[in-house]
Amino acid sequence: MSNTCQADKHQEVSEYYGSTLQKSEDLKTNACCTIQAYPEYIRKPLGMIHDEVTSKYYGCGLTIPHELSGCRLLDLGSGSGRDCYLASYLVGAEGNVVGVDMTDEQLAVANRHIGYHMEQFGYDRPNVEFRNGLIEKLSELGLEADSFDVVISNCVINLCPDKVSALREIYRVLKPGGEFYFSDVYADQTVPQHLVEDPVLYGECLSGALAEQDFMALAVAAGFNPPREVERSPITIENEAVQALVGDIRFDSITYRLFKLPASTKGEGAQGGSVTYKGTLETTPDCFELDLEHRFAVGAAVAVSEAVRLILANSRFARHFEFIEAASC
Repeated sequence: MSNTCQADKHQEVSEYYGSTLQKSEDLKTNACCTIQAYPEYIRKPLGMIHDEVTSKYYGCGLTIPHELSGCRLLDLGSGSGRDCYLASYLVGAEGNVVGVDMTDEQLAVANRHIGYHMEQFGYDRPNVEFRNGLIEKLSELGLEADSFDVVISNCVINLCPDKVSALREIYRVLKPGGEFYFSDVYADQTVPQHLVEDPVLYGECLSGALAEQDFMALAVAAGFNPPREVERSPITIENEAVQALVGDIRFDSITYRLFKLPASTKGEGAQGGSVTYKGTLETTPDCFELDLEHRFAVGAAVAVSEAVRLILANSRFARHFEFIEAASC
């Protein structure tokens, strides 16, 4: 896509979320509102978020992972700031949150309520800030390489016209061992170009969606370990006109986690030894779920591949596990 076309897409999306949509109920599909229930550790801060912020929330999943205390976190496509404020509570007064968005109207809402949330959380000074810019050009915002522990985004990557640059920039700003934890919309096939050019379908997070297999390849090419699927929900389209346009294309909201780990990671088939969860994560003491395929009950030794062992050993979760390498086993 040419630079001119990318600029046009950015303008379309900014207008759609800045003026066309006034509240989440204005959406024509459930692509940006698929969450059915929130875990316990999210409910308390969620009840403290300002009503104006929540009314302008557009997301397709839960993008607030465990173990955020003291982290520096980046929220891409932060919109009205809801997820930033949830993260602000969870990283604590010593942590730091940066939200990036390109829509002036959304940023105005987010900035308007910084003081309100700091008072709600009991913080003496703000630990959150918002910057106006593009996900594909984080370096232009002064966001340095290897500077964030966690990056999140909620139904936003599909809106980026240059997804290759977006993933490369996210990889660049993450610290070694850092994680990109995000929800987005994916298609079961490549979306035709004439649908990509439809501003409503694009704004509704449908026609900008990557085919799942294409996303997998782009993520690995950007440097990440293979994506870990955390959750999946089907997208339902109630609007008959929109359904007629997309035809037989199936869309799903999927939450993935990507890790920036050493290049020494081996293939999935290699046995990396065993890991035992200590139960020391306050928000999930009984078990830890890495993804849909890996659930670690407290105190139980679990044989894992080298790729999984390296994720756990090199990420912020390392101190919550005991490790035995394959040779020792």
